[in-house]
Amino acid sequence: MGPSAPPPLEGLDLAVATALQVDPRASWRRIARVLGAPERTVARHGAALLESGTVQVAGMPTKAETALLTVRCAPGTARVAVEALAQRPDTTFAYAVTGGADAVAELLFDAGRMTPVLLQEIPTVVGLTQVHTAPVLRYFRTIRRWTSGALTDAQVAALRTADGPELSTMGHTEPLSPVDRRLTEALVADGRATVEALARAADVSESTAARRLSALLSSARVQVRALVEPARLGLPVEALLWISAPPSRVDRLGRLLAEDPRVRYAAAVAGEHQVVADVTCRTTAELYELTTASPWLEHTSAVQTSLVLHARKRGGRDLPWTD
Repeated sequence: MGPSAPPPLEGLDLAVATALQVDPRASWRRIARVLGAPERTVARHGAALLESGTVQVAGMPTKAETALLTVRCAPGTARVAVEALAQRPDTTFAYAVTGGADAVAELLFDAGRMTPVLLQEIPTVVGLTQVHTAPVLRYFRTIRRWTSGALTDAQVAALRTADGPELSTMGHTEPLSPVDRRLTEALVADGRATVEALARAADVSESTAARRLSALLSSARVQVRALVEPARLGLPVEALLWISAPPSRVDRLGRLLAEDPRVRYAAAVAGEHQVVADVTCRTTAELYELTTASPWLEHTSAVQTSLVLHARKRGGRDLPWTD
């Protein structure tokens, strides 16, 4: 029998984790000021969260294109397929799910890479019997703007920085400069790396590193995110919603979804469904309420729900299997 799941975060641990969701690069001093707690205490709790991996802060470079893959697998091969998808460096998340598909993954592509990956590489994954591709047309929310809800609106506003707009589309086709590429690689490895450490990694002065970092963040060429398992935030029920809607309702639908604090991720996609959303709830009863009595439902024609059984990868970071 495998180890029991760790309990949800509480008290200052929950507050600090949420503060890092709002601004992953915020200093312990600023977080302490907003939370009204001693800086040394906040730093101790924050360091423990990061060292244990409970919170992971990582940079995520944006690409030219992105797509969601829903895959069906031969009996007994779903875990192998999820593992193979998670091991790909272009995969941002990979989930084992319930419903008509066995797994769902999101892949990011450099310009010109989507076609060869989808036609030549994905079909070689062991166990796949069917693959459905849904290119992302627009993001309404990504996990960069999602938090546990443990902080007040005033605290969130005090922590939020002007580090670039919420990602709406991909579209970055021009390659990064060598300096920006080295900075991005350093942020992917450690999203809280200091400007001094980034300057060393990029072999530039600290002033140049600070200036280029600001440009990368403000242009959304790279986004820094704090990754926390929803269950550790008291939200153990996670589901993907596959939503059908008339084209004229998609934009309003997406905006309403983005306003719901239970929605971690929402994107307009091409294909059988028009919008895909990743939602987290405290109970299955709350998920039922979300999918039967939410204001955004009036803009839909159908909603299919898939429970997330296991997240093998989130935000580009690997997560262990749980038995």
